[in-house]
Amino acid sequence: PASIAAPIGTYSHGIETPPNARWLHVAGQVAVRKDGSVPATIEEQTVVAWENIVAILASAGMQVTDIVKINQYLTDPAYFPAYAGARRRLLGEHRPASTLVMISALVKPEFLVEVEVVAASAAPARKPAKRPQRVAAAKQPKRAAVKRRR
Repeated sequence: PASIAAPIGTYSHGIETPPNARWLHVAGQVAVRKDGSVPATIEEQTVVAWENIVAILASAGMQVTDIVKINQYLTDPAYFPAYAGARRRLLGEHRPASTLVMISALVKPEFLVEVEVVAASAAPARKPAKRPQRVAAAKQPKRAAVKRRR
C-alpha cells in the first residue's frame, strides 16, 4: 500500500491468492541432498534447499511463481548476501511475502539455512495416482443345492 514504505528487498508486503486456490505448505527445507550429504557453503546449501522446494512444488503440479509466503532462517548474518543472491537468481522476478530471521542454530550444526514456503495455485489439481485395485476375496465354492421336502 502507498501508506507504508516500499519493501527493502526482493519481496512483497502482502500477496492475495486466487479464490478456491489449492494450498501447499512446504515444511522447512535444509540442504540435504537425496544421498544424505550436506554441502559446506551457504551458497551451495541455499541452492540445495531451494532445489528441494522446487521438487516438492513440482510434485504438486506447482512452480516457484505459486509461492505466496517464504520463511527463511539463517544461522549467521554474514550469510545474508550470499543467500539473498542465490534466492534472487532462483525466484527471478517473483516477489512473494517473505520473512527472514537470524537464529543461533538449526537442528544440526552443519545446517546453515532453512527455508519453508506456502504456495497457492488456481490451477486444477493434477490427476491423482491410480489406486491399486482391491484384491477380491477368494470365491467360495458353490454348495450343492439341497432339495427340501415338504
